Amino acid sequence: MNAAPDATNAKHKRHRGENIVPDYEHLFTEDKRAPKHKSGILYKLYKLNQKKLLLAQLMYIIKASPVWIMPVVTAKIINIASRPYDSSTLFTIGIYTAVLVIVLLQNVPTHVIYAKMINTVMRKINAGLKSALVRKLQRLSITYHKEIESGKIQSKFLRDIESIDGMIRNIVITLVPAIIGVLISVGISTFNAPVMTLFFLAIVPVNITVAKLFGKRIKAENREFRLENEIVSAKFTSMLSLLPVTKAHGLEKREIQTFDNEVEKLTQKGLKVDNTNAYFGSWSWVISNIISVICLIFSTFLAIKGVINVGDIVLYQSLFASINGNVLAIINSYPSLVTGFEAISSVSEVMVSDDMEPIGVKKISRIMGNIAFNNVSYSYPDDPDSYVISNFSLDVKAGECIAVVGKSGSGKSTIMNMIIGFLKPTEGNIYIDGINMADLNLTAYRRHISVVPQNSILFPGTIRENITYGLQSIPKEKLENALELANLNEFINELPQGLDTPVGEAGGKLSGGQRQRITIARALIRNPKILILDEATSALDNLSEFYVQQAIEKSKKGRTTFIVAHRLSTIRNADRIVVMDSGRIAEVGTYDELMAKQGIFYEMKMLNEMKLSEEAEKSN
Repeated sequence: MNAAPDATNAKHKRHRGENIVPDYEHLFTEDKRAPKHKSGILYKLYKLNQKKLLLAQLMYIIKASPVWIMPVVTAKIINIASRPYDSSTLFTIGIYTAVLVIVLLQNVPTHVIYAKMINTVMRKINAGLKSALVRKLQRLSITYHKEIESGKIQSKFLRDIESIDGMIRNIVITLVPAIIGVLISVGISTFNAPVMTLFFLAIVPVNITVAKLFGKRIKAENREFRLENEIVSAKFTSMLSLLPVTKAHGLEKREIQTFDNEVEKLTQKGLKVDNTNAYFGSWSWVISNIISVICLIFSTFLAIKGVINVGDIVLYQSLFASINGNVLAIINSYPSLVTGFEAISSVSEVMVSDDMEPIGVKKISRIMGNIAFNNVSYSYPDDPDSYVISNFSLDVKAGECIAVVGKSGSGKSTIMNMIIGFLKPTEGNIYIDGINMADLNLTAYRRHISVVPQNSILFPGTIRENITYGLQSIPKEKLENALELANLNEFINELPQGLDTPVGEAGGKLSGGQRQRITIARALIRNPKILILDEATSALDNLSEFYVQQAIEKSKKGRTTFIVAHRLSTIRNADRIVVMDSGRIAEVGTYDELMAKQGIFYEMKMLNEMKLSEEAEKSN
């Protein structure tokens, strides 16, 4: 509901010239060939910031002018000193000295202005790329996120975007100024002695040859290093998630050794990149300085022959040093460009993905909660012939409580994911209040549903922040009602900080039952018309289950409720129980009807009671 004000505020900020995060997602989506044509992304970024970058480069020419003016003035002063003294000598030297002082002093303000221009553009580009990646990740399907390791995503977000940022900075701050420096130096040389210009231009093909000799090797090694970095990042994320299991089984040394092996591989690949870059830089430097020595000898020879003045030796040597330094800067930018282009390729893998959630056109402002499954089947994209759900048909009336039970892998969670819109039926249709779900705008639809997953998901913050996540200005009465329905007051009132108590990392300071009731309160404070409880009590002890079960009983009133249950005692009061078997509906009925039928549900119930009895005996 805040979308319109946010958009208006963004427009006002643009008009006032304030800094806002730019939208760069279209740079990748306009051209699906982006991973193959990585320079196209750079060109689009340049076009978006063209005016500011051109002004910045103009400011660079002004602030760097001493680099070219000083050799010219120095050569003229030396030439004056080498001639017989006359009355104008001191005056001329004084003029040249004043010029040098002025061009040197102007560097302070112009450099500050230049740096501010460049840094503003670079910060916006970095922010825009990060924001674009986050927006894309938010729209990609749950299936996509399940197939790619979170550590690899983190590597793309942190390392690869920083590599792109480093490459662009290198281009803007080093490469472009170096090219400008070469052109101005060559222009001065051409104006004074064209023969020296031909000599200067010999630097370029020599260094290009060196770059080509190392080019393929640098590209290949940077790609290997990037991929290994993603593997290590994914391994690190996995290691953190498995830490309790690792410690519980005393596997710390094994985990350390496994991770050390991956870090060793990354280190070796990183060293290969570093060594190749070192050889490349060293050869470029040696060859350029050999040419510099030849230039000195050549210009001295021209002075001896009277072709140029003695002071011009300093001029040309300074110009050559400038050209040489700039060409070296251009050549040494090559590894950074390779790394940056590889990073663009990596980020583009996510940005051009078509595995998006379907976007329907119908935005619903309210729903009743009627849900109809019409011959729904589902199979995963990588195994289209194996159906997880097959010919599933079920009509659910608004306000009805439906429990879904079955063995692991019977398709219970898949059905819930289709109701949420995480998964789209391979065959058949799902209707919400008579509207085909494929036509619904899922963002608008999901504002009317809430989900309580098996594993409570909490973020570091307070209990209040976790319950009101994503909501603004919650009335006190609404918050208190959610706390009452979720059975939270009995333990919150005992906490010194109450609702403002920090929950710790992933809610680590709370018990499983407390975390789950907070998750239920988060779901209920939104007053959803459809509530999904996906095995909300399966991981809890008996006392925690009791409190959560009470919360569930309170929360399902007045809304369509789906309960996926592992413990069958929690669904006795459901209006209907759907028993799943191998992706199909095996039985449907009330608790008493299914028990009287003595079919699959009856067998599951008996087995469930037997396990509970065995657990009780062990605990005694």
